[in-house]
Amino acid sequence: MNIPFLKPKTSGPRVLTVKAAWHLTPHMIRVTFAGPEIDSIRPGCEGANCKLMMPEVGETRTEFETRLASGEKVTRRTYTVRHLRADVQEMDIDFVDHGNSGPASAWANRARPGDFIGFAGPGPVKVADYDADYYLVAADSSAIPVAAATLEAMPRDAKGIAIFEVPSEADRQEIDAPKGIDMRWLIHAVPTQSSPAQEDLIRSLNWPSGKVQTCIAGESGVIKSLRGYLRTEKQIPKENLYISGYWKIGLIEDEHQAMKRAEAT
Repeated sequence: MNIPFLKPKTSGPRVLTVKAAWHLTPHMIRVTFAGPEIDSIRPGCEGANCKLMMPEVGETRTEFETRLASGEKVTRRTYTVRHLRADVQEMDIDFVDHGNSGPASAWANRARPGDFIGFAGPGPVKVADYDADYYLVAADSSAIPVAAATLEAMPRDAKGIAIFEVPSEADRQEIDAPKGIDMRWLIHAVPTQSSPAQEDLIRSLNWPSGKVQTCIAGESGVIKSLRGYLRTEKQIPKENLYISGYWKIGLIEDEHQAMKRAEAT
């Protein structure tokens, strides 16, 4: 199929074109974007957040670009750059499959080659320096992209543990983690119900000596409890602690972001 590529933008939202979309696992959709627009995305941004802007069903690319240029409100969601292959002008973003219950999941489910989406960012990577004696990585499905990108960027002699909580055995992914990382996969079949499994496992660890660095993200209730444990009981310095709530049970992203802003004030 011939995909129409437009001149890339170097500032403001870009409009990216779908090259391929498929189910990486039963509950994860990978979308590959391709074209010259990728040239303006900085290399080494795997694991960084970006904003995706979803077109309306049936909207043409010209109509969508006009809406973006006019500043009209569009549906935005926060995602993570999973892979960037600048040499072939490709980028992957993974979407948790919620069916049609959310705008981004619905878009990803119907995405086909030639489709398009708005893209802004990326922001800074979550873990930029790797100088710890031990790494603690934990994620639910929503945060696998940032956790996986962090593991793949680590020095190959890194040591630590990575804990992933997914809905089924079939949702396990191949991740190029250092051999010294103990990979654990926990099954939680109903993600919309709270799970203590990650925290229970982390609390059961024989705590290592030396500098500990974390990359932890997922449901806000789990994250709030873990943050208290790691900062107060284990006294990990703030600069070594990346831990973030990516979503909250019962809230859409706009509501969750408003909650996080209120808690930060």
